[in-house]
Amino acid sequence: MVIKRSFGERLFDGANVIFLIMLSVVTIYPFLYVLFASLSDPAWVVQMRGLIWYPKDITLEAYKLVFANPAILTGYANTLFYVIVGTALNILMTSLGAYALSRESVMWKNPIMFLIVFTMFFNGGLIPTYLLVNNLGLLDSRWALIIPSAMSAYNLIIMRTSFQGIPVSLEESAKLDGANDFTVLFRIVLPLSMPVVAVMILFYGVGHWNSWFNALIYLRTRDLYPLQLILREILITNSTDSMMTGVGGADKMPIGETIKYATIIVATIPILLLYPFLQKYFVKGVMIGAIKG
Repeated sequence: MVIKRSFGERLFDGANVIFLIMLSVVTIYPFLYVLFASLSDPAWVVQMRGLIWYPKDITLEAYKLVFANPAILTGYANTLFYVIVGTALNILMTSLGAYALSRESVMWKNPIMFLIVFTMFFNGGLIPTYLLVNNLGLLDSRWALIIPSAMSAYNLIIMRTSFQGIPVSLEESAKLDGANDFTVLFRIVLPLSMPVVAVMILFYGVGHWNSWFNALIYLRTRDLYPLQLILREILITNSTDSMMTGVGGADKMPIGETIKYATIIVATIPILLLYPFLQKYFVKGVMIGAIKG
């Protein structure tokens, strides 16, 4: 049956489409600007004033110089380590905590949940956290970026709410067959909660990929720097001279600008490629974790 829509409904839908198209353009264009500038002739980019709608005189010289910089490759390797190991630890800790707090038989779960939520609004601050990391012997080590952020209270609440939606009868049946809590969690609860797990992977993974402040505070050895901290140095302190060995003096300033754009693209593309694989779980996972209070 075809439902006849009124003029007002069609006008409203048309206005929504136009608004969303404009919002998409405003959101996507800055990335396209950086991409086009990184591929264009450096002299043209420096002289250009205003918007860039296409790359001119396409060249990959900036990308060659970026990947020739050992600091970029080391930063990439470090960031991949932080993302993979950190996200795995995040998922493990969040799953364990969420499972325990979602079971009705756990004692003191409400006071514990209150203390966890309390940390979302009040915390010790930067200096006590730094002193704690230092006293634990984690300063200037990879673990300083992983262990202190092993679990997010917000993500724990989302996963706990999702686990509460799984029928208790499944757990009871498994335990009658001799399963313990770890078996129930890893073989029943987590497989049934893959949408919310995918969302957690996205949240934690993006957080680790974009993190630079903790590295700035806790790390002293440059060989441990993540990619985002290297990117910060290039963009803020203009430290591009090390990438321009062999470039003439007159060409250094233009190529230095395109190196900045190319570095941004190199640091952004991997996480953009990951998102489409998890996007289909995103809305479902968040909605599952938000249905019940």
